[in-house]
Amino acid sequence: KINVGEKGATLDIKVLDNAISRTQHSIRRHADDYLKSVNKQQLVLPFFIFTNFHPKNAEKNHVLWLYFLAQSTSYLFALQDQSADVHTSTFTIVKGQIDPMTKDFICFKEKFSWCWSSVVDVLEDLTKLLREFAVPLAKVDGEHLIQICPSSDYGWRKTLSKANLFSLLENKGDVLELVSRPGQRYRGEGGRDVAATRIQACWRRYFNRTSYLCYHRRKKAAEVISLSWLLHYQRCQVKKALQEKRFRQLENYRNRAEHLAANWKHIRSSKRTIIHIPSLGFSQSWRQNTRKYDILQNIQITRLCDIRDENVEVIYICPMHLGEDILQYYDNFLRRNGADSSTSQDLPCNKRFLILTPEAVDHFPTRNMCLSTLLKYSPCTLKQIKRQIRGKQAYIVGGVGHEDDLEVADELDVPVLGPEPAVSQLHGTKSGGRRIFSEAGLEVPPGQGDVYALNQLHETLAELIAQNIHIQRWLFKINVQRGGRDTAYCDVCHLRCYSWALRRYQHFGPDLWHAVWVQETVMLKYLEEIPEWLIYYTQLAESSRFQSWSEFLKIFLRQGGVVEAYPPSENVTHVTVDMLLEPSGEVTIQSWGDQLHGYCHLDIVGSIIPKTSVHLETLHSICMRVAYVCQQNCIMGYVSVGLATFVDHSTMKQKIWGIDLDIGFSDQLAMTQMVLMATGGTLDWHTGCFEVSMPVKEKCSEQEHLVDSRYAVIGIHMFHSNLSMLYHSMFFKMCKFNCIEFNKKENQGTVFALYDSSERCTIGMIAVSEDLQGALVTFAQNLSVIHQEILSSKKEEETNFEVVITNIENMLEMIIQNKNQLMD
Repeated sequence: KINVGEKGATLDIKVLDNAISRTQHSIRRHADDYLKSVNKQQLVLPFFIFTNFHPKNAEKNHVLWLYFLAQSTSYLFALQDQSADVHTSTFTIVKGQIDPMTKDFICFKEKFSWCWSSVVDVLEDLTKLLREFAVPLAKVDGEHLIQICPSSDYGWRKTLSKANLFSLLENKGDVLELVSRPGQRYRGEGGRDVAATRIQACWRRYFNRTSYLCYHRRKKAAEVISLSWLLHYQRCQVKKALQEKRFRQLENYRNRAEHLAANWKHIRSSKRTIIHIPSLGFSQSWRQNTRKYDILQNIQITRLCDIRDENVEVIYICPMHLGEDILQYYDNFLRRNGADSSTSQDLPCNKRFLILTPEAVDHFPTRNMCLSTLLKYSPCTLKQIKRQIRGKQAYIVGGVGHEDDLEVADELDVPVLGPEPAVSQLHGTKSGGRRIFSEAGLEVPPGQGDVYALNQLHETLAELIAQNIHIQRWLFKINVQRGGRDTAYCDVCHLRCYSWALRRYQHFGPDLWHAVWVQETVMLKYLEEIPEWLIYYTQLAESSRFQSWSEFLKIFLRQGGVVEAYPPSENVTHVTVDMLLEPSGEVTIQSWGDQLHGYCHLDIVGSIIPKTSVHLETLHSICMRVAYVCQQNCIMGYVSVGLATFVDHSTMKQKIWGIDLDIGFSDQLAMTQMVLMATGGTLDWHTGCFEVSMPVKEKCSEQEHLVDSRYAVIGIHMFHSNLSMLYHSMFFKMCKFNCIEFNKKENQGTVFALYDSSERCTIGMIAVSEDLQGALVTFAQNLSVIHQEILSSKKEEETNFEVVITNIENMLEMIIQNKNQLMD
């Protein structure tokens, strides 16, 4: 309600609205009735009654009838036209204009005059739309127009969409076809203005879009730059912090090493704890490409036998969880040989060894981390070690050097009996070993170290083959490896030009052969064939981790390697000597022995101690020279020297080449400790004998000891896939049934080393006997018996038992031949 007038009268809008609605409804009803009445209108003709019809008036009546007929016909046609006009609601719009004088439009207007106000608005919109698109002719369906004509509520106008407006046309298809033509809008009314507006709008859109994209790129670039700078800054800060931490750890290592050197004699002679961490700190790529890396690190579990020194307690860090069978085996072995033991978390006073497994082993089962890194991420194990060494003299004996060795030593606050990781990584490679041997004045095989490029490899090979015409085989060794496992070789007999080079050598003779002008011609020939020669004729060692030459070459060039000659002899013996470069400067030779090979001379599976192939004084001189150079290069701790000895056919004298230098505790030394623990014997460096004490009873019943010598054949990497079918308990029962065991009274027999509880495919085996021949026979017989016991016809086995047996048989034949020659 609203106020009306000054007197405050009120007007009810709702009542007014209802009245208007009733009026509209009444008008629509009357209009509909009118249309129905018009559409159903019937023709009514006048009827005349002639009462006075007479023949005399016939002519007059005929004229009247004709007139009446004419009038009726014209009236009928008028009514028909009126009915047609009433039914027709279509009218035409030409060029967007409605002619109000056309008959169809007049009829349409008269017919729908009751709602003309709404129709006018629609027609205005329609004509404007047609003018805008320059439509020449449009036919409007009036009936459809009235149906969709919007009603006016409270005077507000509702505008129809273009689609609805076009739907009013009878020729909608033609009109839409015309309207949909490109640019049609710009041909109609106001087309120039619309075109100008569209162009300006497109330009503004393009300009604004371009500006926005430029701004967006700059913003993104600024974000990337700022984020990169932030990450770079944080990385630099972390790197700086790590460098400071590494430097601090290195300084602490050096300080503790100085203290260890100053007090070494006292520490060596007093009670001490040795923390054995058999870590293989090789590069990440090397570790990731190595299978069974945890087993490889645990092969030195026989370091436990260091407790044969009654002043020593051992904490052994194991890279895997060991089963109760292995723990019980080593516990019984050490107890039987006179040592108390413990595998529990606490180390009582009368227990002298402890096996700990870092908890990080469970968190990184597939990462192939080195043991030092696993221990670094194992705070519980570190706390336990701290508790065990509190108040005691202790030091760490590691494996292959790694940066995390320093962090572990810093965390435990104990010295490391070994060189700095950087020194170990520099001189512990194959190339580094050649440099050490050269400085020591030891003869090395013809070759070249630090090869990192393919062209360098080809040129080096061509030069070496040309200079050393009698070398038949060339070896390719990756810098970072353990033993000779990752090695390849190639024979020069497969070179097509080699026979031509031999003829040239015979033509010029040894004196002129090394002239530059002769060498250049031969080298050019070799360079042409060497790439193809390497691809088709290079063979990998059977124990190699690689499957093809291309895979080997990729790692060889990435990590660097050595090209060197294989000794030009059919009978080559390899010797390994383990030394301890003590912090005080003294050198102690720990073990020595001839290597036992598997598939080839590059596959080292064990050793024979003591050595028999090199004179003791010569070997001692070589070791002292190498040890002196190592000390000059800041190398301390355990060092393993690999030598190759053979007879030079040109001089018929024995030659010794230095071929390998490993920095760290070796597998041979670990197994030697087990041999000495089992027999209670010693290796006498002065006599070169492996001596054991044998009890002898005299008449007075007083027990004395007689010193006797022994030989031991050590198998470190003995592999058989069928061993996994037997649990260790069943394996030992089988061995005992076949009399494969160790006789403590006679100090001879067989001892096994167990490495893991899950796969159980790799074992260590030691055969001890009174003479070399007996030790070799025992070792071969043991392998043969075990192989026959576990042989399966249903399963194809993988093993190196058979090839080791064959090599031992060849060695036995050679020993028998040598004995026969001596007798003759």
